[in-house]
Order: sequence, then C-alpha cells, then structure tokens
Amino acid sequence: MIEQVSKLSVMLFIAGIAMFSYAEDKANLAGEMMHQHHNMKHSIVDGRISLGLSPEMKQHQLSNMRSHLEAVQAITSLIAEKEFQKASEIAHSKLGLTEEMRKMCNMFNNEDFTALGLAFHESGDSLGDALKTKDTTKSLRALQSTLGYCVQCHATFRQ
Repeated sequence: MIEQVSKLSVMLFIAGIAMFSYAEDKANLAGEMMHQHHNMKHSIVDGRISLGLSPEMKQHQLSNMRSHLEAVQAITSLIAEKEFQKASEIAHSKLGLTEEMRKMCNMFNNEDFTALGLAFHESGDSLGDALKTKDTTKSLRALQSTLGYCVQCHATFRQ
C-alpha cells in the first residue's frame, strides 16, 4: 500500500512538473506572439490622412471623440429605457452643431475633415429631432446615420 502511494505521489509530481512546463511554454509562446503582433501593427502603413495636430490639440480632439462616444452610449441606453426626451437633450448638447463645435470644426486645415465634422454634428441635431418623435425605429436610423460619420471619419483620418 505504501509503495502504491509513493508511486502515485511520484506520478502526480511528474504530472505537475509536466503541466507547469506546458503552461510556461504556452505563456512564452503567447508572449512572443503578442510581441510579434505588436511589432507587426507598427510596421503596417496607415494610409489614413494625418491631421498634423500638435500634441495638445491631438489630446483635445481625442477627448472630444471620447465624449461623443460616451454620449452615444448614453443615448443608446436611454432609447432602451424609452427616455427619448433625455436622449434628445444629450444628442443636441453633446453631438449637435453647437456654436462651440462649429468653431472647433473650422479650426482644422483640412476642408474634407471640416466638412465631415460639420456633417457629423448636423446629424447629431437630426438625431435629437428624431428622438423627440419617440419612434424607436426612426431614432435608431438617425443614430446609425450619426455613427456612419464616425466610421467614415476614423477610416479616413488619423491623429
């Protein structure tokens, strides 16, 4: 009996070492693959148009885009809860063509980017108007249009 327990202990010990070795090899392989992917990502040519922004302006623009994304998230949640008035207010104030957004869009030295930015913000106002109808389908179609400008912009331009 003691001999069987000893053999079992040795076998479990060997199995543990084998599993540890296997896990370590997998972790090393995963780390190497991530490193290769990271390097590959940076070696791919990004054909999008650079806006040539200063570091400060770049951070400001990225902050605005994150704010837009948060607004879309809030609007989506409010549509699900049938809170159309609140969603409309967010669409107009955070995505719409406010005077501040108009000025900001006109600061860029790229006419196509400016036009796309203005169209995005106008679609934010259209979204706000659609939300006021309390029609979920109409609201989601307007949201789809607004998000289409986001996709188009990110596909065309880079910071």
